[in-house]
Amino acid sequence: MSLWVEVCKLEDILPDTGVAALLAGRQIAVFRLGDGSVHAIGNHDPFSRANVLSRGIVGELRGEPVVASPVYKQHFSLVTGKCLEDPAVAVPVYPARAESGAVWVQAPQAQARAAGGRPRLVVVGNGMAGVRVLETLLELAPGRYEITVFGAEPHGNYNRILLSRLLAGEVAREEIFTHAPDWYERHGITLHAGDPVLRIDRARRTVTSRSGREARYDRLLLATGSRPAPLPVPGRELPGVVSFRDLGDVEAMLEASRSGGAAVVVGGGLLGLEAAHGLAKRGMEVTVVHLMEHLMERSLDAAAAGLLQRHLEAGGLKVLLGARTVEILGPGRARGVRLADGRALPASLVVIAAGIVPDVGLAQAAGLPCERGVLVSDTLQTFDPCIYAVGECVQHRNATYGIVAPLFEQARVCANHLAGRGDLAYRGSVAGTRLKVTGVDVFSAGDWTGGAGARDILYRDPGRAVYKRLVVRGDRLRGVVLYGDTADGEWYLELIRRRAEVGRYGERLVFGRRFAEALAA
Repeated sequence: MSLWVEVCKLEDILPDTGVAALLAGRQIAVFRLGDGSVHAIGNHDPFSRANVLSRGIVGELRGEPVVASPVYKQHFSLVTGKCLEDPAVAVPVYPARAESGAVWVQAPQAQARAAGGRPRLVVVGNGMAGVRVLETLLELAPGRYEITVFGAEPHGNYNRILLSRLLAGEVAREEIFTHAPDWYERHGITLHAGDPVLRIDRARRTVTSRSGREARYDRLLLATGSRPAPLPVPGRELPGVVSFRDLGDVEAMLEASRSGGAAVVVGGGLLGLEAAHGLAKRGMEVTVVHLMEHLMERSLDAAAAGLLQRHLEAGGLKVLLGARTVEILGPGRARGVRLADGRALPASLVVIAAGIVPDVGLAQAAGLPCERGVLVSDTLQTFDPCIYAVGECVQHRNATYGIVAPLFEQARVCANHLAGRGDLAYRGSVAGTRLKVTGVDVFSAGDWTGGAGARDILYRDPGRAVYKRLVVRGDRLRGVVLYGDTADGEWYLELIRRRAEVGRYGERLVFGRRFAEALAA
């Protein structure tokens, strides 16, 4: 039995382009030609084995309308479904019509998959982004895949955001874990913890781990995250020098802090300040060495950063700005750092927190195009349509992300496509950065750097240590920095995302939603 189903409005498909739709459990590619006619074929490209035909180029070849696969460029007839280069290969064709401004497709009822033979999904990386994909996929399509996960760390998944609280003694080790090994077992997922993947063979569709274990895949998800930005100075390999990215780093810092003494943290971004705060709470004398002229320059302007610095120094931290580390002093183990101006700072522990970079080594070795991150499309697919990527390792529309909210948005879209639905696209994220730095709430979002045509709306309350800066250009809010009072951060972020007109609020906008809307009513 077949049914006619409305897929979308005709205006939703630009002439000579296509869209993907899920009908009766099948992905279908629907095309609108320049003459107004519509055609529907299976979206699955039998050569690349990926659902990509809706993204192909539409044209005419040998007198019939065709679509060229965006992967290997074979042409498929939109009338017969046959491949022009290999007529023995064809994709399904479905009746389609445009009627009353809508596109209708007649699709057969879905047939159940034969018992066994489930496609294999291999996930490289057992962090927050990759596991969020699995959680969503299990909700959307439970049992669709045989799933195998390889993780570099020797345990289940944990909340990386809580590492700073673990270092400060505010939570116990067991409280940071979100997915213990039994979670994987309950969901039929094979977990290889402490066994990172070292090689991808795209031709054979296999991955090989450090232990020599080989796993085949039909779909591969890269969630390799990021790694600490290197500090190219002598002495960086000495014992007593650690980074701050994972649970192993925290355990090394906790061990070092038991002996007390002095610590130097190189880097005054969020990770560096969290490390400094945690070590100070463990009884160490901590100095933060930062290359830039104010702390957290990617999240705070100079005024907010100045308030934060005074708060940190009042709590006992030492902060050196505009200071460049040129050497980690030995011998035998870390005993301090030397700055470019010749000063030597004694320390028994040196923490490198000079930023992060996407971990693209595995993808690059496999021949996948990478720039700062692994290049992905709006479906979170790499150049190889069988390989997806999410999280801190990816670069999408020239942007990389290092906070959780965008990574979870990516995970939702990626899981949607892995589940065979194909009705979501990732367009990028306008994310606010909400942080609690050593007990102080800060928030920033959008473009708060100002520039030509921008004006600032400022609020300062030194007695309460509150600072707010809104950047308005034209009639729209472009950016915001909040220190001390972040209650309206999400409202400001929503105004930025919607490009909402804010002129009616005037200067009252800086006092928050309740006050601004009450007076504008």
